[in-house]
Amino acid sequence: MKQMLNLGLACCLAGLMISAGAASVATEPTEKDAIAMAERGAAFIKAHGKDAMMKKLVDKDPDFVQGELYVDMRDINTGIVLAHPINPSIVGKNLTDVPDASGKVYRREIIELAAKKGKGWVDYMYKNPVSGKIEPKTTYILRVGDVVLEAGIYKK
Repeated sequence: MKQMLNLGLACCLAGLMISAGAASVATEPTEKDAIAMAERGAAFIKAHGKDAMMKKLVDKDPDFVQGELYVDMRDINTGIVLAHPINPSIVGKNLTDVPDASGKVYRREIIELAAKKGKGWVDYMYKNPVSGKIEPKTTYILRVGDVVLEAGIYKK
């Protein structure tokens, strides 16, 4: 009887460990999550204005900041970063022609894509706020009037 209880307990624990592993994989943000977050931001801007959206980002509102997935905002005409919940030191700066770690001028690509098509994806290298490492990232960009919302995921 004691062996059966131990076996049952071991199976139960193994099942919990497998479930926990699956849950941690499921919490990795996806491209779908990035699109949804950017679209939430666009709807918020349309309903409340860009100043209210900037405040949400500064306050790290959980609708727009979830671990390594977050929205930031840039002016499409000047390239100036209007709000960045993870790296506030770049707010107010035009970093359009500053390359990433691989030499790619991705912010220029973001602005050009937003101006031409209004939305799309841009790949580059960026510091992951969770791991602290420079990692490959893909970002969904969405133009809303004269601003560009950016929500990206790190490629694993």
